[in-house]
Amino acid sequence: MGKFLDFHGASIYYRIEGSGPDVVLIHGFGEDGDIWQHQIAFLSAHCRLIIPDLPGSGTSVLPEDSTAANETGYFTAIIAAILQAEKINTCVVLGHSMGGYIALDFAKKHRDMLTGFGLLHSTAFADSAEKKLNRQKGIELIESYGSYSFLKNTIPNLFADTYKKQHADSVATLIEKGNNFSKKALQHYYTAMMNRPDNTEVLRNNELPVLFVIGTNDVAAPMQDLLQQVHLPKMAYVTILENCGHMGMLESTETFNKALLAFITGIN
Repeated sequence: MGKFLDFHGASIYYRIEGSGPDVVLIHGFGEDGDIWQHQIAFLSAHCRLIIPDLPGSGTSVLPEDSTAANETGYFTAIIAAILQAEKINTCVVLGHSMGGYIALDFAKKHRDMLTGFGLLHSTAFADSAEKKLNRQKGIELIESYGSYSFLKNTIPNLFADTYKKQHADSVATLIEKGNNFSKKALQHYYTAMMNRPDNTEVLRNNELPVLFVIGTNDVAAPMQDLLQQVHLPKMAYVTILENCGHMGMLESTETFNKALLAFITGIN
């Protein structure tokens, strides 16, 4: 079921699917809620999924004055507003890549609303100086060449080589969605990611169970970085996807889905 929420001038679209414990799935950069299609099909029999399109993605629209979207906290506040509108007091929040940064910020600010949270190909580390420089270059490329051209050149790098060769149509479908993004939206996302702090203390200083899903071939969230973080929470669930890049929900769907379900059922 699709719904809309007005959030300070932004029209936010979100879906609710299934029944059971409440689970929020937050998509990443250059994606929308449709990225979770295989997870919706599998998990909706076991839990109630709340799946937002972040403003500027999918059916959700940025407000006219969108400067607030330069900070991760803006997206965190939207998740909190959706939960309030749905009268949800406790839930699991799982985020992919950029969505994981939002999940971490949510855990920092709304600990009492969570039974657990997950970083799916995502990290608690802040951007390195090199990463910030690359994002700034990305912002400039988006300005010069547009969203579609930028995503066409960057999305294939998110997948492991074997998957790209065997599922070129799946990669192409994701690239084509690049036509739906404004330059401003992608630039806001990159700026928010650049501005986020190191959040390893969020992992270290909470009692919540944390799910990590890691791809052995992930260049965007490298396994060696994530393995430095999995010991920080008091309770961690860790799934390593062999020969998988940054897009486990597509590249290794069955194992990815089972990891999410085991976490959700294990903590509820």
